[in-house]
Amino acid sequence: MQKTSGEGGEGVRSVLRALDLLALFDETHRSRTVRELIDESGLAKSTVVRLVATLEQRGLLWSRGDGRLTPGAGLLRWAALAQDAWRLPPEAQACLREVSERSGGESSRIYVQQGTFRVCVAQHEGTQPLRHVVRVGEEMPLWAGASGHVLLTGADGRQLRRVAAAAGRGDAFEEELAARVRRAAERGWAVSHGEREDGVSAIAAPVTDEDGRVVAAVGLGGPTSRFTDARVERFAPLLADAGRALSRLRFIGGR
Repeated sequence: MQKTSGEGGEGVRSVLRALDLLALFDETHRSRTVRELIDESGLAKSTVVRLVATLEQRGLLWSRGDGRLTPGAGLLRWAALAQDAWRLPPEAQACLREVSERSGGESSRIYVQQGTFRVCVAQHEGTQPLRHVVRVGEEMPLWAGASGHVLLTGADGRQLRRVAAAAGRGDAFEEELAARVRRAAERGWAVSHGEREDGVSAIAAPVTDEDGRVVAAVGLGGPTSRFTDARVERFAPLLADAGRALSRLRFIGGR
């Protein structure tokens, strides 16, 4: 088979750069100019123009009449596939709702690992007036938070080093992170207070596949003032039970 440019170093870099350009579009930047893409990406004008042209040809970007670029219609098919793959079955939705209700109205969420990040793939919004807001699809650092500790259960030393390095907190943080992960594995759940954001706490438990590997974390999150030791002690078995129930459904990543 003839080797394509995508199999070489330059081809890989081009793919990564194209993905980085697409990542510059979000809820607050639904359209961009080429100049904005150049300034935000730090890439050369010629590189951005070439990548934009390729993305337009593939339907991943679309040029409006006013010259601004928006995500292309070609992404609709992928969006539909992703929504179908990650849509919770009714039993899992009911489980999240029950966890939220039995916790007194805290928001319940499911996270999966993606590289050095964790991504919220589902949630049941709580009823407490003061809530911590997380959007489905939002990336958060894997090194911070109870769900991250749970998701790293079973990770080898190389993976832990990579995640710890992403925190940018020095060599000593690797052992600190490893200790948190070990504690999560020993207890079967994890709790965190203010690791990612001051005043925000979380507790999480693992969701496993048929071989016992952790594939997701189910958790509760909210203001630290409500996550007292007494409430955490009450939340832990609730989430452990939810993790086992969700594990039996085998729904992570689609069916």
